[in-house]
Amino acid sequence: MAPVKATSVAVKKSKFIIDCSGPANDKIFDAAAFEKYLHDRIKVEGRTNNLTDAVIIARDTDNKITVITTIAFSKRYLKYLTKKFLKKNQIRDWLRVIATDKHTFELKYFNIVNEEEADEE
Repeated sequence: MAPVKATSVAVKKSKFIIDCSGPANDKIFDAAAFEKYLHDRIKVEGRTNNLTDAVIIARDTDNKITVITTIAFSKRYLKYLTKKFLKKNQIRDWLRVIATDKHTFELKYFNIVNEEEADEE
């Protein structure tokens, strides 16, 4: 049998940004609680609380949460966790998660038109 050669896999570093500055400035969204939620819920190799150096989560002063990964990581997984957090805090009815860039999500309010204004027109 031929010897098996170990191939080195290139480490791909990904950076995802979740911009929650709008709702956080209006005091309906707690960015610190969301950051802790991500620390507690993100799974690495099928286990929670296994972040080590593979996943780094940081919160900026302008209420943007940055997730830097050195492993294969899905942007959709971050969106899933964000929506789950919104549902848990019962603010999913007013906020939605929108991709503004290839590596960026933003929390925006739904455009709700009052029924009274619609009836007047």
